[in-house]
Amino acid sequence: MEKRVINPWNWQEELSYVQAVEVKNVQGTLYCAGQAAVHPDGTPSNADMRTQLGLAIQNLETVINEAGYECRNIVKLTIYSTSSDEFINTCFDLFKDFVAKHGMKQVVTLMQVVALNQTLIVELEATVVK
Repeated sequence: MEKRVINPWNWQEELSYVQAVEVKNVQGTLYCAGQAAVHPDGTPSNADMRTQLGLAIQNLETVINEAGYECRNIVKLTIYSTSSDEFINTCFDLFKDFVAKHGMKQVVTLMQVVALNQTLIVELEATVVK
């Protein structure tokens, strides 16, 4: 697999994403359903957004690893949040740590939504290649 990052500017580097990723010679593509703060028994979390993001990240890592892929090869990540302001102000460092931990170079969309399932307030949806 070959990945090429397209970044016409430098400002997005502070935000831990890239403008575009071109992928060639892919062996496989994994489309992950939105991963949220759901415990192994299926119970949704009712914790604060930062705690929920931590669990959502763990769940996404689990799904990707179980499928035989690597988080460093996430090429698209969509973040659904019930409050973009809360995500940016209380969770962004946790997101940046996740990206740095795996050496990711991915495109990102942060989308504020009215609600998520039950008590959930943040969800991560990813596309991964190998």
